[in-house]
Parts: sequence; structure tokens; C-alpha cells
Amino acid sequence: MRRRGDNLRAAPAAIFPTTAFAPITAFALITVFALTAAFAAPAAALEIKRSVLADGAVLLVSEQHQLPMVTMTIAFDAGARRDPEGKGGLASLTASSLTLGTKELSAAQFNQKVDFMGSSISIGAGADYAQASFTSLKKYQDATLGLLAAALTEPALSDAEITRKRDERVAGIKAQEEQPDYVAGVTFRKALYGNAPYGHPSQGTAETVAKLAPQDVRDFYHAHYKAGSAVIAVVGDVKADEVKAKLEKALDALKGTVPAQAAPPAPSVAPGIHPTLVDRSVVQATIILGSGGVARANPDYYRLQVMNYILGGGGFASRLMKIVRSKKGLAYGISSGFDAGKFPGSFAVDTQTKNKSTNEALQLIVEQLRDIQKHPVSDAELSSAKKYLIGSFPLKLDRQSSIASFILQVELYGLGLDYAERYPKLIGAVTREDVQRVAQKYLHPDALILVAVTNQAEAAIDVANLNRVAEGSPAGAPASSTPGASEAAQPAPGG
Repeated sequence: MRRRGDNLRAAPAAIFPTTAFAPITAFALITVFALTAAFAAPAAALEIKRSVLADGAVLLVSEQHQLPMVTMTIAFDAGARRDPEGKGGLASLTASSLTLGTKELSAAQFNQKVDFMGSSISIGAGADYAQASFTSLKKYQDATLGLLAAALTEPALSDAEITRKRDERVAGIKAQEEQPDYVAGVTFRKALYGNAPYGHPSQGTAETVAKLAPQDVRDFYHAHYKAGSAVIAVVGDVKADEVKAKLEKALDALKGTVPAQAAPPAPSVAPGIHPTLVDRSVVQATIILGSGGVARANPDYYRLQVMNYILGGGGFASRLMKIVRSKKGLAYGISSGFDAGKFPGSFAVDTQTKNKSTNEALQLIVEQLRDIQKHPVSDAELSSAKKYLIGSFPLKLDRQSSIASFILQVELYGLGLDYAERYPKLIGAVTREDVQRVAQKYLHPDALILVAVTNQAEAAIDVANLNRVAEGSPAGAPASSTPGASEAAQPAPGG
């Protein structure tokens, strides 16, 4: 499920949604090795060694000696949820600025050194955490770590480079604002979260990013890049004790911890359908229909995975795809998902359909939400969902970068070092009754935010009728008076 407005999508069973970071440089040999699954240990056999560095950072090491390669990822408590109000995009801009040179190297010199070794280095920020990563051949491990450490401990953060990166980011966001799916995602996020930590896209908006000053970046860096709050994952041809000693020396300057962030109220939606209709001259409507979701730590997470796979997360095996696409022919694709992070996230269904079929598509979506609450899923649906989720799980550990990401989530979300072994059991234990119970508890067909980016005159969205369907009344029947529900909506300003 994507971070709404971040243009990200995770597979149905993904459990660590983060921003994807493009490497600064990468030699062809690294690319070939990175695409090789041979070094990945079977999920059930994944051994993780945990220790704590002198500065307080948690270190997780998975020794894998099949290939002479090393991947390291460091998660800092410096994600977009830490952006100060009115400064959306600061965490992302800060992370991107760290590789724009160090106190001793210009950006060009830094990149040349990385490129010469055939290594890759990346630093970026998602909604919850910032991640600093490298992949290298074993013989260049120390040199690559040295460059990453220099970027983290002695970044240049010059006015000129930060300003250039900021202006580049603003231009990129403005280009994205021409895309209906981006507009829908940002609008949905704002409608659901308001000014809470998840209320803006990780990269910010053109308006907020344009106002960021170089000093804002330097202040955010000094406040949030602290080793005492970091989690480090290392995978590859290494020895845990040697890695620990190297990291304690390399990151010695990043002393301290980041104060805990108070959890915001869980997002919720008042009864009724609450529309934000964005008017665009387009031939098809981009729709998001959703409500509040759960945090990753929610004990029902695995039951929700199974339920959502059946509802809309399972591609062509899902009910929404079978009904809306295959049976009715209203959309090329449709999906649902829970965006579960450190704090409670969202649940949403998204699709695109012809303007004139918008009302029919919306009605079908709401009907499917109600149906999975009202009737138990079939044995065949349950079996198919569990087989897929269990069978595809090892594929998430098919390369070093995937394993590093996985063991980070194990620590960050308190899943336990034996999580890879327990996951199939957790999914396998889900029953039909579990699926119905979590659908009834966490789906809210009668309390939804609706975002539609479409030609509003052609779509003529009938919110009153959708409210009737949400209440369980036949389409076209008189609707009850639902507090908080909008009977009509004006196009969003600037749409």
C-alpha cells in the first residue's frame, strides 16, 4: 500500500513501507550481484546477531559468506513525521543534502570515489525513518563505510548546495502535481490526518519546500541524526564483532539520542461519506476511498493481511478486482491496503475509471466493504490468501538489501529475532472468523473520506446515493440524516 502522496506501493505482505532510495552511483558488477538471489538465506534459517554499540545504537548482523559483498543500512529517527509544522519536506531535503559533499570532499569528488569502487551510497527519508545505506564489494567495505560515515558525521551542508537541491525538489513536486494520482494521494492524506505527522507527503509540497532555508536543514540534521536512537543492519561477508568495532569508531561523532515523539491521535472519520472533489480536465477519474487504519504494532496485523488480500490486496485473486474489473469492466486495476507504520496509518481503496462510471465504481467498492463484514469468506479464499502470503514471504529475503530492510523492521517494530520463523505460523493460524471480525472492526464503509480527481461535470458524483449504499440501503432509496456527511461538495481550490 502506498504512502498516500508519496507515489509508493508495497506488495500485499510488505510490512516496512519506506521511501525507495536511488543510489548515487553503481557499477555494473554491483548490479549483477544485487540481482542474484544466491546469497539469501532461507527465511526460517535467517540468523541475526544483535548487539548494542557504545553510543547506544542497536546493531543487527546477518553473516552471509556466499559472495564477497556487504550491505549496510542505518535507520535514524529522522523521518518526515519529524517535520515541524509548516515545514513539510524538511526531513527529506535534509537526507538528500547529506551526500552533497563533506568537509573534505565536494559532491563531485564524493561521487567519483564511490563510483571508482563500484559501490553505492544512498541517504533518504521516508514517513517514519531516514535511512543511510551502502552496498560494496568486501574489499571496499572499509572505504565505502568511511565515505558514508563522512556524509553522516561531517556533511558540508553548504548554502549553495542545499538551495540547489531545494529548487530542484520544488520543480519535481510541481511536475508531480500534474499527475492525478499524486494529487489524489496528497489530498487524501491531508483530509485524513490534517496537521498530524502523517498529514503531508514525505517530500513535502512545493509551497512548504520552497520556504525551507539552509539553516533549517542544518538544524534538523543536528537534532535528529543521533546514533543513540539509530538501528543498524549489516548483511553479507562480515563478522559481527569486527563490524561492531568499525561502526563504533566511524559513528563516534553522532553522540546522543532523539527525544521520543508523542503518538498523535489515531486518525478517524465521522459517520458519512466526506468528499473532496478535485476538478480536472481528464478522461478518467482517479479515486481514493478510505479511513483510518492501524499501526504496525497492532496485534491484528496478520489477520488484516489475510483479510485485505481477499478484499483488494491480492491482485486478480481479490474480490475488488474480480468485481470491478473482471465482471463489470470498470477499471484496469483496483487495490486496497493498510498503510501501517510507527503510528496508526490509513486504510484505502484506490482505482481509476471512466468519468461516467465513477458512481458505479464507488457503489461497488462500498458494497464489497460491507459484504466482507457481513458474510464469512469462503474456505477457498482463506486458503488461497494464506498460501500466497506464506509462500511469497521468502521472496522478500532474496537479496542483501531486502534482508537488511527486513531485520531493521524486526528491531524497529519489536517483532523478535525469530520473526522469520514465526511469520508462517502467524498467517497460518488466521481463521474465517478472524477475517470477519477484523473486517467488522477496522473497515468503516459508513464513515469514509472520498477523494476524486476527475472531470466533475462528467462524473456527476452522487454523494447522497453513496451514503445510502454505505448505510446498507438500496441505491436510490431515501437516506437517513447522517451527521457529518456531505450531500455535495465543491471542487477543491486550485483544482
